[in-house]
Amino acid sequence: MSELIGARIRRIEDEPLLRGTARFVDDLHSPDVLAAAFVRSPHPHALIRAIDAAAARALPGVTAVLTLDDLAPVLKNRRMTRFSNSGTRLDQSWAFALADGEVSFVGEPLAIVIAADRYIAEDAASVVAIDYDVLPAATDCRDAAQASPVRRELTSNQLMSYRVGFGDIDAAFAGAAHVLHEDLWIHRGSGHSIECRGILVEISDRGTNVWASTQKAHDLMNAFADYVALDEGRLRVATPAVGGGFGPKLCVYPEDVAVVAAATLLRRSIKWTEDRREYFTNAVQERDQYWSIEIAADGDGRVRGVRGRLVHDLGAYALQDVNLPYNSATTLTGPYMVPALAMDVTVMHTNKTPVSSVRGAGYPQAAFAMERLLDRLARELKVDRAEVRRRNLIPAEKMPYEKPLKTRAGETVQYDSGDYPGCQLELLRHAGWDDFPQRQRAARAQGRYLGIGLGHGVKGTGCGPFEFGGVRVSPTGHIFVSTGAAAMGQGLATALAQICAQTFGVRAEDVTVVSGDTAATALGLGGFASRQTVTAGSSVHIAAQNVAAKARKLASHVLEAAEDDLEFADGEVRVVGAPQLSVTLGELARILKGAPGYGFPPGIDPGLAADATFRIDRLAYANSCHCAEVEVDIDTGAVRIVRYVALQDSGRRVNPVIVEGQLHGGIAHGVGNALFEWMGYDASGQPVTMTFADYLLPTATELPRVEALYKETPAPHNPLGVKGVGELGVIPAAAALISAIEDALSPFGVHIAQMPITPDKIVALIAQAREGGAAAKF
Repeated sequence: MSELIGARIRRIEDEPLLRGTARFVDDLHSPDVLAAAFVRSPHPHALIRAIDAAAARALPGVTAVLTLDDLAPVLKNRRMTRFSNSGTRLDQSWAFALADGEVSFVGEPLAIVIAADRYIAEDAASVVAIDYDVLPAATDCRDAAQASPVRRELTSNQLMSYRVGFGDIDAAFAGAAHVLHEDLWIHRGSGHSIECRGILVEISDRGTNVWASTQKAHDLMNAFADYVALDEGRLRVATPAVGGGFGPKLCVYPEDVAVVAAATLLRRSIKWTEDRREYFTNAVQERDQYWSIEIAADGDGRVRGVRGRLVHDLGAYALQDVNLPYNSATTLTGPYMVPALAMDVTVMHTNKTPVSSVRGAGYPQAAFAMERLLDRLARELKVDRAEVRRRNLIPAEKMPYEKPLKTRAGETVQYDSGDYPGCQLELLRHAGWDDFPQRQRAARAQGRYLGIGLGHGVKGTGCGPFEFGGVRVSPTGHIFVSTGAAAMGQGLATALAQICAQTFGVRAEDVTVVSGDTAATALGLGGFASRQTVTAGSSVHIAAQNVAAKARKLASHVLEAAEDDLEFADGEVRVVGAPQLSVTLGELARILKGAPGYGFPPGIDPGLAADATFRIDRLAYANSCHCAEVEVDIDTGAVRIVRYVALQDSGRRVNPVIVEGQLHGGIAHGVGNALFEWMGYDASGQPVTMTFADYLLPTATELPRVEALYKETPAPHNPLGVKGVGELGVIPAAAALISAIEDALSPFGVHIAQMPITPDKIVALIAQAREGGAAAKF
């Protein structure tokens, strides 16, 4: 059989999705299950004086209306306290299962209603009477230090501050020929998956079975064991089909804990499915971030240093370790040689929805900031933007390239492989960068405003320290893969099946992959940070190799042939050159399942199976380079993407079709970040974009046909040579698009210092530039 790793095969998980037979959490049915709905705060900040649930409890079909006090008998702790791996003190930042006498953002749950169905539960929730004492809200992270605390327990809204840096920053700026300053605003957005969150808790004499739409099944199980007084030994968390994750589904939420606690208290099965309005107010968002930064450069445009301040809005609570601002600050220099860096980071609480990872997890913000600086430097020097980048990109001959920074895990940042200048050169040739000025002049002569932009991104992928991968051959000959990784629509089953199937010479569809189920694997970290092909893929590869070695050893006894003379093909172990001398994998598995009173050949243990947890000590750094060509309507502010070319190096591609799909998806998310997705709040802290009529997502009519190019620089620190894919497409996209828009509007002197940039803001920028005769900013 030909090589499966690298083959463009169809995804094996798609048929039930396409036929509509896949089952998501809300499709699951359980006997006598009750429905849950939440009573939520309409205020950004208020004390709870009293909760009167009498009218709700009196409605036919209502089983219970429960507050935090009601759930307390089955809660180990009223607060969802987590262990901070970073060592950060977050004691007063963790959320509560339900509000504890005070609400800190619009949507915070303060009671859970359990009823015969969702309609009754929602009706009952609407008649729960709450007596609030409304308090001032902190709504802008820039001045939150002077605002009233987001909760009474806090003395300050500032959670932490620290400096990220290296080199002699003072000398870098003192000797610079050019020092340029930028103030940037990167606004809030969400990670809207097609399926919202959901959880089904089944209570029986056999234990507690939880079905959840989550990216981290094992973490969710551990959280329930930590927070709820239940039998941990009989607790299972599993994922059915998951309709997208994008980051928000990796957190443990108050609703998750409240539903499990209510089911435990009432000894009844309960289901809760989030609606889209709840997703807008309660699923984590990412950003705001405010950057005030400077770049120092020599006369020829070589960067000497970058310094500045980053203010990050965390929202009302921390739902996991606060990693986003650290990611942004430490990855600011991207693929460039920067001798000195000094970023002062401040993290502030506000009375808004909690902030955590959305696709890219701080990297797109860093890329936007750095690429904006380089565009500004190119304009100052009157040098081509691509040339300024070329002079500063890390050359291939310097790989591996160490940056004097630490990852969150304390490891030194070392770019392991890649050719960044080569990627840019190939991309620009394909995009016709050198010919664009002629096209631009011709368009302007017709009254049309074309622009072109460029952006780079680097992502450390394969976040460790491990992921579980198990391979088992049953006596029927079928091959099973189990993993703690999480499937959420990205093609995980196909990728792992290809990796496993290649070892045994079978088809990918002959392998069954079970993921995201704590009953199938004792260990697992889940899906996030572009990690699973590197971590789970490597573990499955190693486990498959170990199973194959065991099968070969047993087959040598059965066939009376040397192990080196055996090969795998079509589910059999055969003698090379004599395929009629063979034994099936199923027969070998039958022998190794054992029979009472009969032994095994010497040196062979029971079972045709193996587990692996490949240890990851160094990240695999993937890189991308994007070029966007746009046309801007100066009267309406509308932006049309004329052409989009993307080059990506994610190492060895297990399945190029999946890689291309992930690249396209990342770019679509980047287009949303750049042009559409604006999670708005008014000055009082009320969210104002609560539907898809207000919060816009890019659709097929707004997205360009992506011209995708690939390099394959193998990662040196894992056995497959792979790098992560899922987030890389989003990282440079907004930077490239906004650079292109600014280029299109260069006749007006418009300068763009924020993302997203929406049509009304473009029109306003043009008007300000015309009135002032100089570049304008928001």
